[in-house]
Amino acid sequence: MAVSIQFCGGAKTVTGSVHLITTKHSKVILDCGLFQGKRDEYFAINSQFPFNPQNLDACVLSHAHIDHSGNIPTLVKKGFRASVYCTPVTRDLCRYMLPDSGHIQEEDIKYVNKINRRRGLPPRAPLYTKEDAEKALKYFRALDYDHTMRIADDVDLNFYDGGHILGSTITVLDIMTGSRQPIRIAYAVDLGREGMPLLDDPEVPPGINYLIMESTYGGRRHETLEEAEIKLANTINKTVQRGGKVIIPSFALERTQLIVYFISELIKRKMVPKIPIYVDGPLAVSLTQVFRENWKYFDEATKKSFREHKDPFSHDNIEYISKVDDSKKLHDIDKPIIIISASGMCENGRIQHHLKNNIENPKNAIIVVGFMAKDTLGRRIVEKQATVRIFGRPYDLRAEVVVINAFSSHADCDGLVEYAGKCRGNLRQIFLVHGEADQAEILKNNIRKKFRLKVSIPEKGEAVYLR
Repeated sequence: MAVSIQFCGGAKTVTGSVHLITTKHSKVILDCGLFQGKRDEYFAINSQFPFNPQNLDACVLSHAHIDHSGNIPTLVKKGFRASVYCTPVTRDLCRYMLPDSGHIQEEDIKYVNKINRRRGLPPRAPLYTKEDAEKALKYFRALDYDHTMRIADDVDLNFYDGGHILGSTITVLDIMTGSRQPIRIAYAVDLGREGMPLLDDPEVPPGINYLIMESTYGGRRHETLEEAEIKLANTINKTVQRGGKVIIPSFALERTQLIVYFISELIKRKMVPKIPIYVDGPLAVSLTQVFRENWKYFDEATKKSFREHKDPFSHDNIEYISKVDDSKKLHDIDKPIIIISASGMCENGRIQHHLKNNIENPKNAIIVVGFMAKDTLGRRIVEKQATVRIFGRPYDLRAEVVVINAFSSHADCDGLVEYAGKCRGNLRQIFLVHGEADQAEILKNNIRKKFRLKVSIPEKGEAVYLR
């Protein structure tokens, strides 16, 4: 029997990554992420799998972002009883990320059911609860970088540093095929960006035969970090001069810590005034603590800071907020401040309250520092739609909107092409996933043009056979 890959989620879209590897003796999935979108579509897609979770031998988790890890509790609810393999940092991060995801779903369903009662509609249940998420965590098993582990009868696993977020990986599966050499599959979804502060650059595993690679920014080039810093500083300075607030929707994991680092550096260099910074959300507070506890996984410069007891995430003008009452008090502050709050795509969490209270004031600025998927509030803000709906009510978008993609920890079009080139020694084929169709198509053409490699863009549900 040939080895096959079925692209079950995250094909021609950016969220919901899950891919099934089937061998002669084993079934292994790469990631099990939440698809993010409109409520009914979200539930329909995330509640079903095109495979039987009870028959899986392993789940390999590349990193802790919810679009890669967030549907593991559903997998367990439907009978998965094997191990979820990830790095120690990813395991520690998921201890907070997954229960938080369950809690958000419970709160969202409370709101939905309140409306349904008024309309005489039947109640709905969340995809999973906080308790479901906590049960799923007992199946996590940590494997550090550069250690080989047999995870199924004919599958070995090795993790290389993905350089995307703390604990992220380039996952490598070596599949035994009898007398032949093993088939080596590398999974670079998400792929880090070279030269970013805090993290090491992504590694290139040797001897790759098949590469599954993201294409989020397949047709887009990031600004330089220097340009991004200037844009960030200019926006903060203009907003301070207007007497307004700076609202930054940001993923609690990685992007929040990175933005805190950059703003702190701007203050140190006197490029912006030293105004209060509020990191609002219990998840961001907990994840920042995980970062501190796992400082040995940062790059050398950041490790040096920690050895010298200089925490890059703590300064006297930064306050981390967990309590709801303290979060509400931010609405009453009538002076320039910076609020960094999750979730990154503005679909839930405290950021919606901050947007509701600040989006109609032209003195304020909303700085978008991450990718916003289609059909999300974040994308509608990026598109500068005149009116957006928050909590079901329309709000006029009068605040200044500034988009800075350079802080993305994803490789851009040039980085992705170059990474593909570095892998080409024994490479037979590249599969592009985790990107909208137009971005994947541009990346495919650029890789083919520069390196003459075989590149394909699989459809969702498509299975390919490896020889």
